Order: sequence, then structure tokens, then C-alpha cells
Amino acid sequence: MAAVAPESIGISLQNAGRRKDYLRDVIFHGKFEILNSLVPEENTRCRQGLYFQDGKRKVDYVLTYHVKKPSGSRKRSSRGNALTRTLRRSHRAASKNDPEIAAQDLSVDYHEDDKRFRREEFEGILMEMGLELEMDENTKTPGVGFVKIHAPWNVLCREAEFMKIKMPTKKVYEIKQGSNFVEKINSFITKVTEPLHPNVEENRITNVKHLSYPFSREKQHLFDLSDRDSFFDSKTRSSIVFEILKRTKCTKAKYSMGITSLLANGIYTAAYPLHDGDIDGENIDPNDRKLLYEEWASYSVFYKYQPISLIRKYFGEKIGLYFAWLGVYTQMLIPASIVGIIVFLYGCATVDDDIPSMEMCDRRNNITMCPLCDRACSYWKLSIGCATARASHLFDNPATVFFSIFMALWATMFLEHWKRRQMRLNYKWDLTGFEEEEEAVKDHPRAEYEFKVMQKSLKKEKQHKKKHLDVVEEPTNKWKQTVQTAMAGVKLTEKEKLTCKDRMPAYISILVLMLLMISVTFAIVFGVILYRVSTNAALVMSSNPITRSNVRLTVKATAAIINLVVILILDEVYGVIARRLTMLEVPKTDKSFEERLIFKTFILKFVNAFTPIIYIAFFRGRLVGRPGNYVYAYKSYRMEECAHGGCLMELCIQLSIIMLGKQLIQNNLFEIGIPKLKKLIRYIKSKRPSFQEEEREKKLQRYETDYFLEPFAGLSPEYMEMIIQFGFVTLFVASFPLAPLFALLNNIIEIRLDAKKFVAELRRPVAARAKDIGIWYNLLRGIGKIAVIVNAFVISFTSDFIPRLVYQYMYSPDGTMHGFVNHTLSYFNVSHFQEGTDPHDPMYLGYKVEVCRYKDYREPPWSPNPYDVTKEFWAVLAARLAFVIVFQNVVMIMSDFVDWLIPDIPKDISQQIQKEKILMVELFLKEEQGKLQMLETLVARGKEAKSTENCNTHSPISRSRNHKGSSGSLHSQHLDCEGGV
Repeated sequence: MAAVAPESIGISLQNAGRRKDYLRDVIFHGKFEILNSLVPEENTRCRQGLYFQDGKRKVDYVLTYHVKKPSGSRKRSSRGNALTRTLRRSHRAASKNDPEIAAQDLSVDYHEDDKRFRREEFEGILMEMGLELEMDENTKTPGVGFVKIHAPWNVLCREAEFMKIKMPTKKVYEIKQGSNFVEKINSFITKVTEPLHPNVEENRITNVKHLSYPFSREKQHLFDLSDRDSFFDSKTRSSIVFEILKRTKCTKAKYSMGITSLLANGIYTAAYPLHDGDIDGENIDPNDRKLLYEEWASYSVFYKYQPISLIRKYFGEKIGLYFAWLGVYTQMLIPASIVGIIVFLYGCATVDDDIPSMEMCDRRNNITMCPLCDRACSYWKLSIGCATARASHLFDNPATVFFSIFMALWATMFLEHWKRRQMRLNYKWDLTGFEEEEEAVKDHPRAEYEFKVMQKSLKKEKQHKKKHLDVVEEPTNKWKQTVQTAMAGVKLTEKEKLTCKDRMPAYISILVLMLLMISVTFAIVFGVILYRVSTNAALVMSSNPITRSNVRLTVKATAAIINLVVILILDEVYGVIARRLTMLEVPKTDKSFEERLIFKTFILKFVNAFTPIIYIAFFRGRLVGRPGNYVYAYKSYRMEECAHGGCLMELCIQLSIIMLGKQLIQNNLFEIGIPKLKKLIRYIKSKRPSFQEEEREKKLQRYETDYFLEPFAGLSPEYMEMIIQFGFVTLFVASFPLAPLFALLNNIIEIRLDAKKFVAELRRPVAARAKDIGIWYNLLRGIGKIAVIVNAFVISFTSDFIPRLVYQYMYSPDGTMHGFVNHTLSYFNVSHFQEGTDPHDPMYLGYKVEVCRYKDYREPPWSPNPYDVTKEFWAVLAARLAFVIVFQNVVMIMSDFVDWLIPDIPKDISQQIQKEKILMVELFLKEEQGKLQMLETLVARGKEAKSTENCNTHSPISRSRNHKGSSGSLHSQHLDCEGGV
């Protein structure tokens, strides 16, 4: 480390002293109010930390920063700290003798002073913008200082006008539900579902609505301002303060820094609005948070509707829309679950009438099958696969085709229903015309983007200085040199931004890393394939007969569990990688960052979750080969074959284990266990008895309690869970009709888990306005379209539905399914085995086998073209492809017809929106007419006053004198009259 010059040390100390003097001036001149420890006699609201020290001004936002602990406050008596104290003393002694250590200490102090200076500048600008601040460093949270922010009435009005926030006016109008018949139906439904509605005032159905209008200081008479304290609720106040924080920049540094940059650089450690109050305890005032905890976050109200309006009031429109969407999705799962249960019960009821499975279970057929692996496996009887064939019928039956068509239409109905519900919420929450407001209030640049732009500017500045020096050294025309310097200065002062050229290395790196991650997923799937093949061969050679009889079940279950564990681990890894890749891309705004992050995360997690399922559905058993000419995965390990009942049962097992495991472990246990674990870690670190910890938490201020809560990380993880689940419900539903039922049960728990997390375990998020769910709707729509194609291929190629139809209508002698099993099996002469691949124990069945059977459409060994594919193979393949084309087009046309049939905007809502526009025009017309009438009255009074004055003249002399007076005096009298009015 280079030594620090004494002059630089002196300058640094001088600057630090100036900054300390500045801070002292700020504090003593009343810019901040430093709080001391509160006494019990003070106002209750102040003691709870929701108000300033005066108990009147409400805390709208809180900033926290690190406070360096004084040496006298460190009271530790544990033996473990003796070594630490000894090291500190030796470090201080060494710093007196070693200038390098002294320079390090000075550097740390300098950085702390620099942070303090930036905080002072930022907070000074906030006060110049009208905000009121109050500091609290003497809290029960050591090492943390708090800056409480209050927005006075004039600031709220100014910012609400700038942000174009719609507020309810005094004008009230009646909401018409439609015809009398519709009103009667709605009233009847309301009475029937009354027990399902939460006991919340915001959810009461009313027939009147306040007309809303963007707040304007010039039109304050339109709004009910009788109670200014409650006109802007806590959600709106905190969002207004947050908007000011995002706009405020520190400009004394080399580059401007906003709140995002200040947080990223550690100048502030956290920024958050406060919760309204506590959720449990004695003598708690009623508040929205407590009401949400009782009527929404409790498991005892799982059967009730969500209080969406109260959620929106407390958390904002964006979070309100998420829970509204989750509620609609959960409700729509009810009919899908009922139909899925009916399909499953149909399979259970008809399993004894299924002729192919009966033929497989009939031991009299005495069909000998070829070995499933080389050397270790021997010949086996087809009747061994009886249980698998019967189980496959539960999911592979004619009702499965109907259920696939139903689920495709269900996905379309769900999205259409959500669009209508979303439009109703937009109307109810006054979000109509939100695009213009969103365009007016642009997103602010992110801290990382500002830093990159600053680096680019500095680089250009260095290049410009270097070029300027080179130009000065050359003997050139002075006038030309001056012009070039001026032009270069203009270019440097222009607003810099990152271009595609700047981001090109990042784009290439992202593409390569994304492909690498997808390749890792494929490699892991291939590894699980090798595990299945090798484990199957090892278990077959076992001496235990029970182990040999359960080889397939053991291999399937353990492989599915391994897949589940790998998927859970890679989900977390891919989430981190997707965030790093998005940061590498450096998007400009938070909205752009969120959309790019969602897209990358969705691609990686979707591939991770569905690659094993896609392999089983479409590739397993397709690349096997035939006896005597098998395809090998690795050395002597053959590619996997499907059970004789088909791969559909294995697909069902894989899908159910992954879906249920993800829901149970990732979505539920993680959400419950991780917060509990973090709380336990905090308790262990505190090293205090439980009763002392509880007493300490009771004495904490509201802003201190919220500081220890987990910060809000966005809605992307919550949406991602549900989008992947939606994929499980729709993509492979033909193989697992019970998927909607398990999704429904999970979501009933998920809603209450998320509610409890948002209300009790997270800091209160800043309310964000949104009129839709954004990119998530496009992902849902894309999955719905892909689901039609995937289910068509599952029915056509994975199940035996098409081969059975082809046999019944083309090859069956009596038009029934008798003989289907024998029709699908080909013959193989065991003398044609490759050397070293024949069974080690050919007499395993007790007799010598000359011909064995395998599942395929191939010519027998005695035909002119042995082992070539037969014409039945081509007939089945043509039927499968034809089914895919017909199924896909029919279902797509039906879905588009449903989409066209159901309007996106309900008729009554479109009428009410039109009515609002008319009422707003009428309101302003009346206002303008009132102004005109008032102006006309004033003009008439002025004319009357003039005529009275003229009549009061007593002689022609005075009249002539008045006439001779200057026109300017008459004009000034007229202006005086108007001014008096």
C-alpha cells in the first residue's frame, strides 16, 4: 500500500472538520430534531413511532443509516471477546508506530464523513422541497440511525397534482347493474354468498360511487377536504414521498446520486414506509393491518373471499391485482378439479372392462417377452405387467381426450374471465386512462445505470482531454482549434445513455450463459437416465426376489425424487444467475429490469421443471431400437424402454412427484420455514432470554420494529410459482387429470401463506399503480397455446389412444379390442441376438425359449424382409399425425371462438365508464356556467354603478368638466372598480 502524504491527510482532516461543523450547524439551527429516549408520559401515538415527537405530524417514510458505535457503549462481558479486545489494543498501539495502519484508519473515518456529508446534502434538498425531517439516533437498535419523513399538506397537494393521482370528488352518482332481471340475480347471489364475504367495510357492495378526477390545486373545491388528515391515506402519502425521493439528486459529487444510488453505496441502509400498527397485543388501536391479519391472513377464513379492496387500499394496486388474479385462478380451478375427478373416477369404473389390460392379465395367453437388458435380464411373462396396464387405464382412456379439450377451453375461459375481472377492478379503483398518467410520470433511472453512464462520461472526458492536448501540441490554426474544442465540449455536455453497442458484450455473454445453463439441465437429465439404466440392471441381478419383482417401481420413484431435488436446487441457482445476467445487461428503469429478469427466470425455470417430463413423454422408448440391434446410451447400457402399458403411467408418476414436491417443499415449507429460521438466528445472535427479547420488542418504536422485518423483494417469485403451476395444470393434463385438484388445494394454503407474509413478516411495500399484471398475462397466454399442441402430442404419441382406434376400425376382425395386445407385439428369433447380449440364464422360465415378443410394428423373422417396419406402423403414424393436426386446429378454433364470444369489457362497466365521462363534462360545464353567470353579474353591477354615478351629476358644467377629463382617468376609474370587485 502506498504511503499517504501528510498534506493529503491534513486536507482530509480539514474537510472532515468542515463537514462536522456543517452538521453541528444543521442540528442547532433546527433543520433536524434529535430525539432523546421517550418517556412513558409522552403521547401514545408518538411512543408507537407512527408520529413525530409532537404527536401530530405523521411519519410517512423512514430512511435508516449506519451509526458508528462509540467506544463507551460497547458493554460485553463474555470471555470470547477478550481476544477481540486484545487485538484492538494491539491494533491501536501499532497504528501509532505504523503510518500505513494510521492511513487505513483515516481512510475509514474519511469514508464515514463522506457518507455523512452526502446524507446532509440529500436531506437538505428534501427539506428545500418541503418535506419535514426528524432524526433519531438514540434508539434501542444500536448502530442504526433513523430519519423520519413527513409530507405536509402543501407538498402532498403539489405532488398529487404532478403524479395525476385520481381522488374522489364530492359528486356522487348511482351505479346501475343493468336490467331488473340482472339486478335480481345479483342480489340473490349476494345473499347466498354473504357468509363467504369478509367482514370488511371496503368489500360492502354499494350502489353509489364518487366521481374521481386527477387532483388539482386549482380545483380543490371539487374535493371533500373537510378532513385533510385522512384525505390522502397512508398508502398515497408514502408513494408521494417515495416519488420525491426518486427525483431528488445529490449534485455536489462528481455525478448525481438519487436514493437508489445512495442505497446501493451504503449511504442509507434501508428506505421503507411504516405499517399502520401492530397486529396483536393488548390495547391496540383498530387499524387496517390488524383487520387484514384477522380477515385475510388467518387460516380460519380460508373459505372466504379475499378483501381485495382493503388489500389495494393498504398495499396499492399492483399487489391488489396479484391477489385478485390469484383468487380468480383459484376459483377457476374448482370446475377443472371437479371434471378431473370425474375423469379419474371414470377410469376407475371402467378398468375391469378394458379388454387390452384383461388380455395382459390373462395368464392363459402365455406370451414370452424379450429381455429388458443385456445378459443380466432374462425372458419374462407379459402377465407381470398386469398391474401397470390396469393403472395406466386410469389415465389413458377415452375420457382423457375430452378432458384435454376441456382444459384447453378452460385456459381460454380463465384468461377471458380475468380480463373482465381486471376491467371491473380498473373501473372500481379509478385506473381507467392510466396509460396517460404512466406516460406522464416516467420511471427514474436505476443506480447501476447511472453508474455505468457516469463511467462512460468519464471515459469520454478523458479521451477528450487527451485529444485536446494532442491538438494543442500540433501547430494548427488557432481559430480552427478553438472551434473544435468548443464543439467537443458541447458533445460532452450532452445527456449520455447506454446504446446497443455498449451492451453488445453483455448480450453475447447472456446468450452464451443461458445456453450453457440449458445445457446443464439437459446433462442432468441424461445423468438421471444413466442412473435409471444402471440401477435397473443392478437390481435385476439381486438375489432377493422381492427386489427383483419391484425393480420398475423402485427405479421410477427414486429417479423422480432425484429429479425433484435437482429441480429445487437448480431453481434457486437459476434465480440468482438470472438476476446477475440482468444486472450485467444494465436496464435503465426498474420496469425494464423487472421484465427482463422475469423473461430470463421463466426460460431457465421452465426448462428446468419440464425437461424431465418432456423426455419421458416424447423421447423415452422412441430411440430404443429392437432386439439384436439395440441403441446404447453408454457402453453396455441400453436406452430405456417403456412398460408394456405405455409411458403414460411413468409420465404421471414423474409429473405428480415433481408438481406435489415443488408445491409442498418450495412453495409452502420454504415460505414457512425460512422466516422462522431467520427469526431463530436473530434470537441466537441476541443471546438474551426469551422474556427479555419479548419485552425489548414491546418497547421498540414502530419504525424500529419494521426495520427488523424482511425487505419486500417484489412479486416476481410469487407470480413465478403460479405460472409454473399453471404449466403443470395445462401442459400435460392428459396424463394427470388430478393436477387441477392438487393445484387448488395448494392455492387455498398459498393465499393465506402469502397474506401472512405480506402483513406480518415483510416491510410494507411502496404502493405502486398498475392496471394489469403486465408480462405475466402474455406468458399465461403463451402457455395456454402451447398446452394445446403438447396435449395433442401426448394423446397421439404417448398414449395408446390412436393405436387402439386404428386397430378397432381397420384391423379388428369383429370391430372390438380383442387381439389388440397380440397385434402390437412383434416376433424375434433369439438366435439373432448379438454376441454377448443374450440372457445369462436362458432357462429362467423353466423351458427353452426360441422366439420372444417385443412391442413394435415389425416383420417377423420368417418374412422376406425380417424386422422391417410393417404397413401397420405407417398407418398408425399417419393417424397420429392427422389427429395432432385435427385436434390442434379444432381446439384453437374453439378457443378463438370463446375469446371472440366473451367481450373483454363487461357491458355494464363500459356504460358506467361512458357515464363517468359525461358526468365529468357536465360538472365542468356547470362550473364554467357558474363562472360566466358570476362574471355577468359583476359586469351588470359595474354598469349599474356607472349609470347611477352619471345620474348624480347636478349641472352641465360638471358634466362638461367630466367630459373634458382625460380618457386615462376614466380608464383608471374603471380599473379601480374592477379591482374593488
